[in-house]
Amino acid sequence: MTGHALQPLNPTSNGLGTHTAGTMVNLPRGKSQYLSQVLAAVAISLGPLAAGLGKGYSSPAIASLQGKQSWEAGHGAGAYRGHGLGHRGNYTLLTVSPQEASWVASLSLLGALFGALVGGLAMKFGRKNVLLIASLPFSASWLVTVYAESVQTMFATSFVGGFCCAVVLMVSQVYISEISDPDIRGFLSAVLKIFSHIGTLLSLTLGAYLDWRELAMIISGAPLLLFVSMLYMPETPSFLVLSGREPDAVRALRFLRGNDTDITRELITIRNNILTASTHQYTYRGLAHAAARLAHPILITCGLMFFQRFSGANAFQFYSVTIFSQTFNGMNPHGGAIVVGFVQLLASLLSGLLIDTIGRLPLLIASSVFMSIALAGFGSFVYYEQLSRHNSYVHVQHLPPGVAPPGISATYDWIPLLCVLVFTVSFSMGISPISWLLIGELFPLEYRGLGSALATSFSYACAFIGVKTYVDFTQTLGLHGAFWLYAAFSLAGLCFIVCFVPETKGRDLDELDSRYI
Repeated sequence: MTGHALQPLNPTSNGLGTHTAGTMVNLPRGKSQYLSQVLAAVAISLGPLAAGLGKGYSSPAIASLQGKQSWEAGHGAGAYRGHGLGHRGNYTLLTVSPQEASWVASLSLLGALFGALVGGLAMKFGRKNVLLIASLPFSASWLVTVYAESVQTMFATSFVGGFCCAVVLMVSQVYISEISDPDIRGFLSAVLKIFSHIGTLLSLTLGAYLDWRELAMIISGAPLLLFVSMLYMPETPSFLVLSGREPDAVRALRFLRGNDTDITRELITIRNNILTASTHQYTYRGLAHAAARLAHPILITCGLMFFQRFSGANAFQFYSVTIFSQTFNGMNPHGGAIVVGFVQLLASLLSGLLIDTIGRLPLLIASSVFMSIALAGFGSFVYYEQLSRHNSYVHVQHLPPGVAPPGISATYDWIPLLCVLVFTVSFSMGISPISWLLIGELFPLEYRGLGSALATSFSYACAFIGVKTYVDFTQTLGLHGAFWLYAAFSLAGLCFIVCFVPETKGRDLDELDSRYI
C-alpha cells in the first residue's frame, strides 16, 4: 500500500483533516444522489457491451464460414453470397472445418481463464487503469480478426479477445460494487448484464445480414468507446483509500454521492476496514487470516459458477443455431436464436428491478427451479421427437418420392422454443447476474482482487470444459440425455443455494465482510 500511513477516524472527523462539532448528519440519498452512480454504471457498461458483442459473434460467424463452404461445394468457389436471414456476406478465402470452428468458439473461454487471473492481480494498479489498458488490445483483437487470412490467426484473436473480455467483465463488476450505494447495488450490477445481453442480441441480429469480417469490424469499436468513457470516470473510493490517496477518495465520493450527502461515515468505514486488514499482512497469522476470510466466499462464488456453467447455458449460447436446427421442424433456427437473445435482454431488465426488491436468495431459488423444469422439458421433447422419427423411419420406403418422414409436426416447434425461453428468463433473472454480483459483494476489500480472480478463473475454466464437452455429452447420451444431465446439475445447484448462499440485499460491503472474519 502506498501513500501516507492511515490513522483511525472517529465519527467527528469529516475525512478532510477537520472536525465537526455535535452529532454527524447523515442525509438521505435521493434520486439526485444516485444520478452520478447511474452515469458511471452506464459508462463502464460499455465493457460488458463489448463482451456481449463478442459472445454473440461465434454463432453467426461460424455459420457464415461454414455456409460459404457448403455453398461452394454445390456452386463452385467464389459463388458464395451469404446465408440465413437475407445475409449478404462477401466471399472470403478463409475456410474453417467444423472442428476448427469449435476451437474458434472455445479458445475465447480459455483466454478468459488466464485473463481473470491476470485481471485480479492487476487490480492493485487501480480498477480504472486496468479497464483503460485492457480496452486497447481488446479492440485490436477484433481489428486483426477483420483482416485474418488463416484460421490460426482467428485462434490467436479468439484467445486474446477472451483474455481481455474476462479482465473487463471482472473489473467492471468490482468497480460497480465499490462505487454503488447498497440500495441500488443490485440494480447497477444488473445494468452490466443488460448491456452484455444487448451486445449479444446485436451480434445475433447483425450476424444474419453481415459476414464475419463485417461483424468483427463493428465489434472492434465497442472497446474504444469504453476507453473514452472511462477517461471521465473516477477511480473507486475504496481503492483510493487503500492506496493512501484519501483526498482523491473524498472527491470521488463527492462525485458519486452528491455534494449534499454526508460522506463521513462511509469514508470512516472504508478507512477502518483497511486498517484492520493491514494488521494481518505479511505474517503467518496473516496468511491464516486470509485463508479464513477467503474460504467461505470462494466456496459460495465458485459453487454458483460451477452450477451456472454446467446448467446448459453455454450450450444454448455457442450452439444455439445447431440445436434449433436439430429440434425445429419448420421454424428458422437463426430466427429462434434472435428471439432467445431478445427475451434474454428483457429478462435482464426485469432482473435489475427485482434483485434489490425481492432479494438475491429468492431469485436464485426460483431461477434454479424453473431452469430444471425447462431443461427436463426440452430433453423430453427431443427424446420423443427422435423416437417419433425413428418409428417412422421403417415406413420411409413406402412414402412417395420427395415426402419426408412424418416425425413430429412443425406445429409443435413452439414447445422446444418455449422451454428454451423459460430457461433463458430463469437464467437471466437469477443465477447469471447474481453469481457475478456476489463476487463483488462477498470478498473483503483487501482480498477482493485475489478472490475475484480465483472465482472468475474457475468460472471460465468451467465454461471452457462445458463448451468442449457438449459434443461429447450429445454423442454419448444423445441430445436429450445431455439436457437431462444439465437439468440434474440445476437441481444440485438448488440444493447448494439453499444450504450455503447468504442473503446480501441492502447490506453495506463492510457488513458482508464481517461475516467471514
